[in-house]
Amino acid sequence: MAATEDNLLKSIISHAKEYGFVFPSSEIYDGLSAVYDYGQNGAELKNNIKEYWWKFMTMLHDNIVGIDSAIFMHPTIWKASGHVDAFNDPMVDNKDSKKRYRADVLVEDAISKMQEKIDKEVEKAAKRFENFDKAMFVSTNARVLEYQKKIDEANARLKDAISNGNMEALKQLIVDLEITDPFSGTRNWTDVRQFNLMFSTEMGSVADDASKIYLRPETAQGIFVNFLNVQKTGRMKIPFGIAQIGKAFRNEIVARQFIFRMREFEQMEMQFFVKPGDEMRWYEFWKEKRLNWHQALGLGNNNYRFHTHLNLAHYANAACDIQFNFPMGFKELEGIHSRTDFDLKSHEKYSCKKLQYFDAEDNQNYIPYVVETSVGLDRMFLSVLSAAYQEEKLEDGTDRVVLRIPAALAPNKVAVLPLMKKDGLPEKAMEIFNHLKFDFRCFYEEKDAIGKRYRRQDAIGTPYCVTVDHQTLQDNTVTLRNRDTMKQDRIHTEQLKQIIQESVSLSSLLKKI
Repeated sequence: MAATEDNLLKSIISHAKEYGFVFPSSEIYDGLSAVYDYGQNGAELKNNIKEYWWKFMTMLHDNIVGIDSAIFMHPTIWKASGHVDAFNDPMVDNKDSKKRYRADVLVEDAISKMQEKIDKEVEKAAKRFENFDKAMFVSTNARVLEYQKKIDEANARLKDAISNGNMEALKQLIVDLEITDPFSGTRNWTDVRQFNLMFSTEMGSVADDASKIYLRPETAQGIFVNFLNVQKTGRMKIPFGIAQIGKAFRNEIVARQFIFRMREFEQMEMQFFVKPGDEMRWYEFWKEKRLNWHQALGLGNNNYRFHTHLNLAHYANAACDIQFNFPMGFKELEGIHSRTDFDLKSHEKYSCKKLQYFDAEDNQNYIPYVVETSVGLDRMFLSVLSAAYQEEKLEDGTDRVVLRIPAALAPNKVAVLPLMKKDGLPEKAMEIFNHLKFDFRCFYEEKDAIGKRYRRQDAIGTPYCVTVDHQTLQDNTVTLRNRDTMKQDRIHTEQLKQIIQESVSLSSLLKKI
């Protein structure tokens, strides 16, 4: 019954809808492309991820504080940030299928396929030769060398075309790589053109007086324009950070792969302000800290890897991604960037306001450099859901679907279940429920056989089930069932809170970092 890699994402999407995690938005009106709603269980999981990130940033680091800036911002902010002029993706259409693609992604996918061919050649050779030397094989194998040459050339041409905004060169690269449309199978492409990703709207009560503004495409600028406000009111000293969780909006050319890429999404970002010259030390510091934060969840250390950017954004002097092994392969989960002083310097220029920090130790003013950590909350949600989703065949021959969500992030921490709907069992179960609900998010259910109720709780990722039976009425003991092992222990009700607390608290996660 185990899901294959090809259908795993479809299984997760179906499960997410069936059990109240994620719904297609506006579904009764046939939906809205690449927009999703979080259901009752999804909202709880999402909030728990937020709390895990927020506490890590603002409680474990005494030099990081949080803000919540507005979605609507002065339009000149986006001019200063470069989004008005440069926040574009290269777009190309296939004339036969009428499908639209990001031109650079088409090229990157083609390069990835060439890399996969190299990996397969290396894997075959490793199986043939007992004392296999990968470096020697790669340097002498003619076919591998040919693929590598094509990869290096394509990467160089892609970097040059993107950095120079040369859409003709990007189109020629698509032609030279003989990239075909997956739907039509043809290479009948339009010219590549730039497409600005920002949503615009108007502010004002009268149309003629309205001012064009934008839905923010990122949350970082709200931090930069509040740099001095936070620094002065919080009496912050360099180095210090400002954290924020908030919505962002991008009119993606191709929004796909469920909640991995959406037009309305949520970011968890922290901008860390440092003394110029110290940025690379802090860049490495935050790479390590952020990877540890992810790995503390226990989703498998081998599911994470770093990917260093070769094509740097105009504002960065170093950048990398923490990639996660999603059902569709390793993809970006979090970005870590050394943004230099571009943002504050640009806002100082456009606002004509000084955005400098006075360093009392060095007795000098300077514009701080910035190291950014930015993780997509929706992608984080998908990483947890996809790693937690498991289909199992049990020893008795039955099947179960279980979400092994880290206990501290689970939507419900404990389900209280009376064995039967009579003999005073529901009343006793509700008494226990009311006792636990002040400390944990609890779920109560008395319909169906106990086995079916266990399966439902497994499917939504509830770590513990408390079963109330006739013996409970006699000695105040209950059966405590563990989601992951399905082991059942008989314990006294007075022990419940302590046992559950030890594994479901966020503190248990944060202490691992």
